[in-house]
Amino acid sequence: MQRFLQAQNIVNPLAYMSVSVLLLHTLLTWIAVYVLEYGLLGAALTLSFSWWVFVILNALYIVLSPSCKETWTGLSASAFTGIWPYFKLTVSSAVMLCLEIWYSQGLVLISGLLADPTVSLDSISICMNYLNWDMQFMLGLSASTSVRVGNELGAGHAKVAKLSVMVVNGTSIIISIIFSAIVLSFKVGLSKLFTSDVEVIAAVSDLTPLLAISVFLNGIQPILSGVAIGSGWQATVAYVNLTTYYVIGLPIGCVLGFKTSLGVAGIWWGMIVGVLLQTITLIILTARTNWDSEVLKAGERVKKSANEDLSDMVETI
Repeated sequence: MQRFLQAQNIVNPLAYMSVSVLLLHTLLTWIAVYVLEYGLLGAALTLSFSWWVFVILNALYIVLSPSCKETWTGLSASAFTGIWPYFKLTVSSAVMLCLEIWYSQGLVLISGLLADPTVSLDSISICMNYLNWDMQFMLGLSASTSVRVGNELGAGHAKVAKLSVMVVNGTSIIISIIFSAIVLSFKVGLSKLFTSDVEVIAAVSDLTPLLAISVFLNGIQPILSGVAIGSGWQATVAYVNLTTYYVIGLPIGCVLGFKTSLGVAGIWWGMIVGVLLQTITLIILTARTNWDSEVLKAGERVKKSANEDLSDMVETI
């Protein structure tokens, strides 16, 4: 539903709904955790409830808003026309994104097998939390990039699509440099927001240089992934993620984490190696892209979809 709205440049309503749900979620979490004393269970329940509120708000906006009256006319049998190509694209997108998400979560899981699992898990969880916050920011830019590139390719604007890629990448790199500088400048303060344990604070401080490197890479990798989604390269990127993350990055992290004295830092180095290789591969793919050819491919997809819709209408008549 979000992509459906973003594709029509309906962004501000999404932002208003997000802020409203965030405020509601904060209040409900405080009530569930501290007033009703449900603890972690209360936090989990309010998170699920807040997501459902967000889904319902999006659905109501699509159904009731005059902005969508021409693009959403209700359910019909034509929705299933050409569903198989879209299904394959959806599966490729899911695999591509899941491989990225599972990679970082898997490293957190593996860190629990280290010699001092309590400190290792605490430190990597705190750093991963900050990395996820940064990732959410960059995923917003990634989503806007995929929509913009897809729209421009569909409209036949090869140069504008290429310019969009360059502008968003430049912007995200500048933002990531600022975020990396903040991480390095406040490495002790960032850990104190989560814990007062001296040993954990020291461990987090040791990891912050690696966190800063990951934050910088996050200014490039998600944006290029957004370009891949907008260009329909999901299957290719899924293979790239599988190779760079699980065939190369994960084994390196395990070796450095368990066979050297680096510990949790070694596991994080494995993540950096995987993300770096994936980023380099995506840069090469993007740099070698013939945008005029991508426009032709996008036009063929649009034409094929239109022909299928027309045939469906004729059959209905």
